Amino acid sequence: MVTVNKKQLAGNKERIFLDFYPPILHPETGKPTRREFLDLFLYSEIENEVQKYLDSNGKEQKKYVPVLDKKLQPKKAKLTVLEKIHNEETSKLAENIRATRQLEIQAGNYGFLKSTKKQFDFLSFLKAEAENRKAENRGDKNNWMSLYRHLMNFSNGICTNETLTEQFCKDFKEYIKTTPPLIRTRKKLANNSTVHYFVIFKSAVKKAYEQNFLSTNPTERVNGIKKTDTQREYLTYNELQNLAKTDCPYPELKKAALLSALTGLRYSDIEKLIWGEVFEDIETKNGIKSMIYFIRFTQQKTKGTETLPISKQAFELMGNRGEDNEKVFKDIHYSAWQNYLILDWIRKAGINKHITFHNFRHTYATLQLTLGTDIYTVSKMLGHRELKTTQIYAKIVDDTKRKAADKIKLDM
Repeated sequence: MVTVNKKQLAGNKERIFLDFYPPILHPETGKPTRREFLDLFLYSEIENEVQKYLDSNGKEQKKYVPVLDKKLQPKKAKLTVLEKIHNEETSKLAENIRATRQLEIQAGNYGFLKSTKKQFDFLSFLKAEAENRKAENRGDKNNWMSLYRHLMNFSNGICTNETLTEQFCKDFKEYIKTTPPLIRTRKKLANNSTVHYFVIFKSAVKKAYEQNFLSTNPTERVNGIKKTDTQREYLTYNELQNLAKTDCPYPELKKAALLSALTGLRYSDIEKLIWGEVFEDIETKNGIKSMIYFIRFTQQKTKGTETLPISKQAFELMGNRGEDNEKVFKDIHYSAWQNYLILDWIRKAGINKHITFHNFRHTYATLQLTLGTDIYTVSKMLGHRELKTTQIYAKIVDDTKRKAADKIKLDM
């Protein structure tokens, strides 16, 4: 007997498969099999949620269970008209395939199973996942695309369900730890970059497995890359002064970088900054009026809403005010090439440090602490959720103070 069955997937979708009972012998392997997965899916008519549990080996697993309403009944999903039409037509198609399989099995023809072992192109899957990243989170999308290119280089363009083994994953892990960036600004990727890339890789492999493109998850027993305490590079006060006086072929990029050094803003927040988020006002204290400037925005990374006071110099650095919905910086776009341009500008200023755009945020934090601003205030200015995140900069300042203490020596 052949019946139509469904397997719950992420995103409230169900994958259709045929169930054979009693099991039939696979014509290629000779092993009994009960399933044929079809390249068809339905939109689930009930809402589902992920439930985590420990298996018999104490390992965390997950399954999808129905969301219950107030009457403890499965909650119906709100499907659109198009989704309902899709379900109706797909169910009819699945039923036609089921009836055909029933006739084939009765005739002793099991050749249809040979076509079920299709080659899965993981690189195409990874690229599609990268392109589906949310457009507003460009940094995340670029990280996925960078991983895709690194995997392309490592695998010579061939990464399928047959080659994607546990050993392949281990070998790629070692490769990503030693390979240089796509645009070679240094000999190998920074540790935090390798950690992040391998997290994305494992996440993508797991998703392919959960969607039944892979029969096993080859990364399950492959440990991630450990984070190390990295030296957060920054500019000294004199270096920043010197850089501000050095010409940059891309004035818009120079202004954006200096704004980050004056405010601690991340690149993602500067890139999306619009004039409607930039304010100037008059403040009266002790009968004296003065202008104040601030930015009110939602952090791209944490999604937290922030009100950030800025200096008059930072405000003036932005240039002439435009319309509220206009971007403050129209000609900056995230790319590895842009960091290369910054490095070239740094070299022209005579600074021998590896500086990327994000290091201007590090510069702001370090200089604020060096100049006496308390760590709690700096933490709030940076938009950190936890004080321990800011304490990394305090360690840098302590090290600077220790070096300063050794500069005064007496001959005794």
